[in-house]
Amino acid sequence: MSSVTGNGDSAPALQQNPAPRKKYVRAVGPRLRKLLYLIFVLVALLFANSGYLAIVTFLEWFQNQTYQDFFYQYMFLAHLVLGLLLILPLVIFGFVHMWNTKDRRNRRAVRIGYALFAISLAILATGILLVRIGGFDLKQPVARNTVYWLHIACPLAAVWLYWLHRLAGPRIKWRIGMSFAGVAAAAIAAMVVMQMQDPRRWNSIGPDSGVQYFEPSLARTSTGDFIPADALMNDDYCVKCHADIHKDWADSVHRFSSFNNPPYLASVSGTREMSLKRDGTVQASRWCAGCHDPVPFFSGAFDDPEFDMLKHSTAKAGITCTVCHAITNVNSVRGNADYTIEEPLHYPFASSDNAALQWISNQLVKAKPSFHKKTFLKPFHKTAEFCSTCHKVHLPAALTGYKEFLRGQNHYDPYLFSGVSGHGARSFYYPPKAVDNCSKCHMPLVASNDFGAKKFDDAEELSVHNHLFPSANTGIAWLRDREEIIAAHEEFHKGNLRVDIFGIREDGEIDGALTAPLRPEVPTLKPGGKYLLETVIRTLKLGHLFSQGTVDSNEIWLQVTVTSGDRVIGKSGWIDEKKFNEVDPWSHFVNVFMLDKDGNRISRRNAEDIFTPLYNHQIPPGAGQTVHYELQIPDDVDAPIKVELKLLYRKFDAQYMDFVAKRNEELGQIIRGHEAGKDYTNDLPVTTMAVDTVVFPVEGVQQQAENPTREIPQWQRWNDYGIGLLLKGKAVLRQAEEAFLEVEKLDRYDGPLNLARVLNAEGRLDEAVVALQRADKYRETEGFPRWTWAWLSGVVNAQQGRLEQAEQNLKSVLEDNTEDMQKRGFDFSLDIEVINLLGRTQFDIGNVRQRQKRYDEGQRYFQEAVSRFQRTLEIDPENVTAHHNLQLLYEKLGDQELAEKHRLLHLRYKPDDNAQGRAIRLAREKYPAADHAAEAVVKYPLQRELETERNEIKTITPEVKEEASDVQ
Repeated sequence: MSSVTGNGDSAPALQQNPAPRKKYVRAVGPRLRKLLYLIFVLVALLFANSGYLAIVTFLEWFQNQTYQDFFYQYMFLAHLVLGLLLILPLVIFGFVHMWNTKDRRNRRAVRIGYALFAISLAILATGILLVRIGGFDLKQPVARNTVYWLHIACPLAAVWLYWLHRLAGPRIKWRIGMSFAGVAAAAIAAMVVMQMQDPRRWNSIGPDSGVQYFEPSLARTSTGDFIPADALMNDDYCVKCHADIHKDWADSVHRFSSFNNPPYLASVSGTREMSLKRDGTVQASRWCAGCHDPVPFFSGAFDDPEFDMLKHSTAKAGITCTVCHAITNVNSVRGNADYTIEEPLHYPFASSDNAALQWISNQLVKAKPSFHKKTFLKPFHKTAEFCSTCHKVHLPAALTGYKEFLRGQNHYDPYLFSGVSGHGARSFYYPPKAVDNCSKCHMPLVASNDFGAKKFDDAEELSVHNHLFPSANTGIAWLRDREEIIAAHEEFHKGNLRVDIFGIREDGEIDGALTAPLRPEVPTLKPGGKYLLETVIRTLKLGHLFSQGTVDSNEIWLQVTVTSGDRVIGKSGWIDEKKFNEVDPWSHFVNVFMLDKDGNRISRRNAEDIFTPLYNHQIPPGAGQTVHYELQIPDDVDAPIKVELKLLYRKFDAQYMDFVAKRNEELGQIIRGHEAGKDYTNDLPVTTMAVDTVVFPVEGVQQQAENPTREIPQWQRWNDYGIGLLLKGKAVLRQAEEAFLEVEKLDRYDGPLNLARVLNAEGRLDEAVVALQRADKYRETEGFPRWTWAWLSGVVNAQQGRLEQAEQNLKSVLEDNTEDMQKRGFDFSLDIEVINLLGRTQFDIGNVRQRQKRYDEGQRYFQEAVSRFQRTLEIDPENVTAHHNLQLLYEKLGDQELAEKHRLLHLRYKPDDNAQGRAIRLAREKYPAADHAAEAVVKYPLQRELETERNEIKTITPEVKEEASDVQ
């Protein structure tokens, strides 16, 4: 029905008002555009900066060089600053831009925009996580690596998303972007090319130009110049990130290596005085400084004869954190500080006094620790060769005024050629797995939350290496009154050695009837009887000789106490309180009795006078030492006899400590325990390293004696006893033979294998062959050291003239690489004794071929022998045997120049046997106890001290008696 108006006309339909159009909001308005331009500038700079950083990082990886320098660090700082500046503008722009475009029809552009914003936030978030701001520290390696690679990958994704986003919007202004990219690429390329001209010069020997400043130490600086002391004394800088490491180092002997160490101060002051008097300079004492006094040494202060050893700013620096970690190369394994060190390159503002700039520097280190790590922790820092630079020494003529080369302390070679390292084929025992560096023992892992802590494979939590370097020096800790540090060193000793009262011989003779091993059964002793106690010291977990280091002043000895009830009937190794806590000199000491050229004992650590040892009682790793004690049983004993054996250790002996105390007093300081003007009583701590006890029943005494069974396998007790006898030399080889025959009876391959060593030493070669054949039957037994068998076979075959068989045996030692050896980390190609024997064998084969007129074949063998001895010199440049044989070989080959070179080197490194004779003769006259200890077979009397005490009582004069009576 139509609508009708009042006049009857038809009217049009009513129209609705249209909805008001929504006001158009630009996606990027005028004010937001300014913010966008700021973001563009920041992002452009960041991409250029990142390109430079990325290329340098890639080149370092590709070239295996370090190109980072001070400019690189500033560029990295710019990267952090630009990233931080970008956060607020980007977040504001992103949220405003999303709000403006949330209802746009172009949903594809909106969704891509959301993804682009999310990726942008991810870039910022990963960057913040890597910077470690505000105490946050992402240490977990997997998490950190994941974040790092996300931070690298996200910008690439952002570029792609931005391109997609802009395809859906306004046209991209390619010309502007390409122009910037071209300029940026050119700038980056120029910076990188310039930077590649000067990589960090690590792993190279410093120039000869600076040698004159540091000889006779072998140390060098990377430039040949001195290094400012402040550059090597920034331990406070290190503690910010390495608090736990710094705390341990602060109590270490490395920290107290220099004039802050009273014993060293006493000794080196004498060396400086000697040098100044003899040469007019103190330069000879540089030999000490390369390892002990690096800060005054490398800064040049050490050479001043008036150097104040107590008050100079560098005198108490010791071996600082920076000194060790600023070393850039191990020049050789000769020791004597043969390393190169540089003034380390720090991050910007590291030395600033401004707190804000210091904070920036700290953040740079945390954000980019890789350069810091490359600068201060190089691969060689984790090797035994690094430790060898100072823990292996020789004494040059510039110091001694005698011979150009005398061997001093040497931790490195005994370790390298031991079974512990997995490189020595001649050891008596081998660990389940080789210990491939010194730090495995002397820098154990400790839990830590330090910035530098990490998750090691063999640790359950974040850890660092202990920089206390626990070992043996309880003396310095005692002088500093640091009981907890003494305890830490003593804890380290546990389980390293053991002692064993192994057996007893009748009639007190080395060839008397032997009852062994003792326990649980023991023989019944007879009143009035004379016996010889057979005791053994065994090194267990040591990778080097025992003792090492300051072997002339280390005090390690056996203490024996024999009692019957409450009565002491025998003793040895007791401390005499009347003589300032001196140990009885007739004790058995595990030391080196070192002499000067006039036969005087080296008692002041006076290295400049070292000449030759009277005796050497060091014990190799994984070996034993046998010590004999004479015991006379009194006729009137009325109780079982108890024998207690202890291995005791004190860092320094009484004579040396008396010198240290008085010398420090002269220099102006009083050490702990000293009273000015008086003799020093040696109260340094005495550590018990091992104990063993046996109780013997006595004939006619009703009281029973009970002894628990020793937990040591019986075969091993026999083996250790035999090893100790074997190492003594020819005087007791028959007794060693008996011991190893007992080992063989207990079905151990060690028996015939070690018996072959004895028979070879005695020249009973045919019997040695038979013993080796018996040992070879164990070849499939787990643990059988095939390499030792091959070496011994080579030795015996070479002596019997079976040279080709010997060559084959010795090559197998050096070249075999079985799956089991790989698992255990064994590589015997470095055993220079085997290499030298192979070289000598090939030399002999060459001589045989020459006699057979097979000249070409003989020459070929000579050349191969030359290569063997040259290989030895690569491992040990000072090897006497190699130089001697190379002299002979080059004479055979007609090269007189090289023959003369090695002749002179052989003379340089060869001990002067003729000169030693006089010093040893004089020492034997001066030191009757040491003369006794130097005999081939030593029997220590257990009643000597008791007789001495009784004689002292008898010699009291009537006047003294009368005075004593008056006092009473």
